[in-house]
Amino acid sequence: MSHHLVEAENLRYVYPDGTVALRDVSFRITHGESVAVIGANGAGKSTLLLHLNGYLAPTAGEVRIGDLSFTKKTLQEIRRRVGMVFQDRTTSSSCRRSTKTSRSSGESGIVPRGGRGAVKGALERVGAEHLRERPPYRLSGGEKKRVAIATVLSMAPDILVMDEPTNGLDPFARRRLIELMKDFRHTKIFTSHDLDMVLELCERTIVLHEGEVRADGPTLDIFRDTRFSPRAGSRSPFPCRGVPYAEGLP
Repeated sequence: MSHHLVEAENLRYVYPDGTVALRDVSFRITHGESVAVIGANGAGKSTLLLHLNGYLAPTAGEVRIGDLSFTKKTLQEIRRRVGMVFQDRTTSSSCRRSTKTSRSSGESGIVPRGGRGAVKGALERVGAEHLRERPPYRLSGGEKKRVAIATVLSMAPDILVMDEPTNGLDPFARRRLIELMKDFRHTKIFTSHDLDMVLELCERTIVLHEGEVRADGPTLDIFRDTRFSPRAGSRSPFPCRGVPYAEGLP
C-alpha cells in the first residue's frame, strides 16, 4: 500500500522572520505504523506536521506521500489520503455543517466518503453526537477538538495526522480518543506531550530538538535513554518510572 507511506528527505523550513524551524529532517514511515513526534516547545513538531498536508511548503528538501510529491495537481489527492487535526481549531459553522465537509471546519477540504452516515458515526465514536446541532460559540475547547477529530475520521483517511490530540480533553474523552486511535489500523502520526499515551499507542518515536531529528527508534528504547527528558521537554511516562529498565531517568 504505497499510498500509505510518508517520507521526508532533507526537509528544511525557514519562517519569513528568519527562524529556522526544521533542519535537514529525514524519515520514512510505512503503512500501519503508529509514530509519535515529540520534543520541547519550539522543537519544530507542529511545523513538521504542517508539511505533511501541504499547509507549508519546504524551503528545501521534499515530502512525499506514497508515490506523490507535492504539486498543485497532486495536492487534493494528498489531502484526501492525509487527514489532519490541528492543535487549535475553531469551527466557522454549526457542528452539523462542520462535519459535512472539512472546509467548514478548516480541515483539508475533502467531502466525507460515507456522507451523513459517516459523519454521524464519527461523532458517536468521539462521544460528540449530542454536539451536532450546537453552534461553535457554545462549544468548549475540548468539544471543538472532538468535532474536529470526527470531521477527519469521517473522511476515512489513509494516514491520520494529529497535533497534540489530547490537549483540552477531560480524562474520559482522552481515554475514548486513545481507544479510537487503537482501532484506526492505517498509518498514524501525532505530536504529544502526553507521553503515557505515546507509550500506549506508538511502537516508534521520533525526537525533534531545535528542528533536528535527534532520535528515531522504538519507543521503549527512546524512553529508556537518559538523554530523553531534556530533548523531549517532559518527564518520562508513568509506566517507565521506577522500573529497572528506566533507571537513570529523571
